[in-house]
Amino acid sequence: MRFTKTILASVAAVALSVGAAQAESHAMKIKIGTEGAYPPFNSLEADGSLVGFDIDIAKALCEEMKAECEFVTSDWDGIIPALLAGKFDAIIASMSITDERKEQVDFTNKYYNTPPAIAVPKDSDIAEATDAALAGKTLGAQSSTTHSNYAEEKLGSAELKLYPTPDEYKLDIASGRIDGVIDDVVVLSDWLATEDGACCKLLGTLTPDLAINGEGAGIAIRKGEEELREKFNAAIIAIRESGKYQEINTKYFDFDVYGD
Repeated sequence: MRFTKTILASVAAVALSVGAAQAESHAMKIKIGTEGAYPPFNSLEADGSLVGFDIDIAKALCEEMKAECEFVTSDWDGIIPALLAGKFDAIIASMSITDERKEQVDFTNKYYNTPPAIAVPKDSDIAEATDAALAGKTLGAQSSTTHSNYAEEKLGSAELKLYPTPDEYKLDIASGRIDGVIDDVVVLSDWLATEDGACCKLLGTLTPDLAINGEGAGIAIRKGEEELREKFNAAIIAIRESGKYQEINTKYFDFDVYGD
């Protein structure tokens, strides 16, 4: 009888082990597209690893969903076409939820919301962040962003110069080739706190326009993938309720980045 029990116990252990392995092999696999050039939200370290608020949030969401996630970097201008081409399954890259983008992709609920702002050189004669004060000045912005759209719509008195990534406009304003830049207030504030941003100061924040800036940053997925969208939405709620979101928030910011 003792021998029989031992055999049965061994068989049960093997069955449990096989079941666990099968469960692991059937875990949801998600490829996540991000830019890797938008600190403090997403950026590449010297060793090629991705860091930032977007990255930590993505990892927390994947853990909550019990999914195996792989990150894929993409140039910002081509990130939506890459999603549509199937190079990844979702975009977590501080992408604002706008009506224009909704024509191409679906979005989850927001996972943060911060306003745009303008930075200028410390010796600038620009007194305020208004269209009138920027008249005749050259304003830099990353192309294909809500911030460049905002400048076109709301700050038309300035000459707009577009750049593929924020790194290029930062070099130009530090070298005196442009008079100001527009971007997310967090992105600008983070840069201004570094040695590279010592050239400049925050001129002021801008009042978001819902039609231009959208309702916050969300996760973009291909249209029709409702199950994946709802899994992400449920995970966003879960990490906010568990305190994981606040833990990540505190790591990067001294205010609630989730917004209103």
